[in-house]
Amino acid sequence: MAALSVASLSASEADTVSRKVIHMLGADFRPSYVFPTHDFFRGDNMAGRKISNTFSGHLKYGFKFSPATETGRRYPYAVQGIGVAYNTFGNVTEVSNPLAVYVFQTSRIANITPCLSFDYEWNFGASFGWKKFDDISNPQNRVVGSKINAYINLGFLLDWRITPHTHLRTGVGVSHYSNGNTRYPNSGVNTVGASVGVTHFFCNEQEPNRTQPSALYLKVPFGKHISYDLIVYGATRKKGIWPEGENPLMVPGSFGIIGLNFNPLYNFNKHFRAGVSLDFQYDESANIMKYVANDYIPSNPEELKFYRPAFKESFSAGLSVRAEIVMPIFSINLGIGKNFFCRGDDTNAFYQTFVLKTDITKNFFIHTGYQLYDFRYPNNLMVGLGVRFNAKR
Repeated sequence: MAALSVASLSASEADTVSRKVIHMLGADFRPSYVFPTHDFFRGDNMAGRKISNTFSGHLKYGFKFSPATETGRRYPYAVQGIGVAYNTFGNVTEVSNPLAVYVFQTSRIANITPCLSFDYEWNFGASFGWKKFDDISNPQNRVVGSKINAYINLGFLLDWRITPHTHLRTGVGVSHYSNGNTRYPNSGVNTVGASVGVTHFFCNEQEPNRTQPSALYLKVPFGKHISYDLIVYGATRKKGIWPEGENPLMVPGSFGIIGLNFNPLYNFNKHFRAGVSLDFQYDESANIMKYVANDYIPSNPEELKFYRPAFKESFSAGLSVRAEIVMPIFSINLGIGKNFFCRGDDTNAFYQTFVLKTDITKNFFIHTGYQLYDFRYPNNLMVGLGVRFNAKR
């Protein structure tokens, strides 16, 4: 593609081309409804009140690549960055007011008018400062088992450009807080609510017409191809068991998980790639209920005796269908699969994965994700590294 001629551009366009990134600051306010997934939210708490609402305030710094870069010309509306959020659930004693720190990315889905668009935004990070379950000081909060929990949010927004550099954004979103079974209890906190916020870009750029982009955003050719992702990940988890006719019990200690994925992906265009993945995982807690010693279930879980399952009981291999949304720096990979080599009920199931890939270089990325079984049972976190073969710009 021919290089842009700065002399042929307006003063504002020339200023944009001279810089690699365009900075942004934003603020959001999000009132939300808390799903009553546990008796604790329905009023079975020390306060004796329902916990049905939450409110959060967000401050964000982001940037987008200028059209001086190939990435900026491929993704002219993608903004990524970091955010912090203060949350309140109206119950400081048992829940606290956790603080979230996260990375985010937002971009356009469709243009509606020259000044209005339909956008999306995701947040992925951690929330700190929760009041966790404690037998003595917080016995009724059987929802949150750790002070630090993963935070995931997905929102859909209407973006109104009220000035060339200032945008008003309103919409709806869903959020999930969980520790990925690293601690128990882990019922998770789920919310849905509204969002209203404002963003401001620090540049002299006159944003191109949404229906007729300027010469700054000329299309960059894309060659369809197959890339190959090889990923190694690990995690730890807690394990609960449900003996027949008995109350649930925690197995003492933590258990290790290690996994490997080989994922060929066909790159259809700059935004989307899909394929299949060969997935291997070893979970030393899998099927442990079968190995309780002497069929004795004590009332105190610390007295629970068990044998470690054999390797074939803890190892599984499966195939999954993967779809990946590709954006600058980050990619979202979603998968649905079934283990074809497994032993026992814990691994003989459909599994679902949600993965965030964060590019370090063109060929290496950080792999952070979460796995479910049968669309409802949380299984484990996945934190690892990946290498991409046949990566093409």
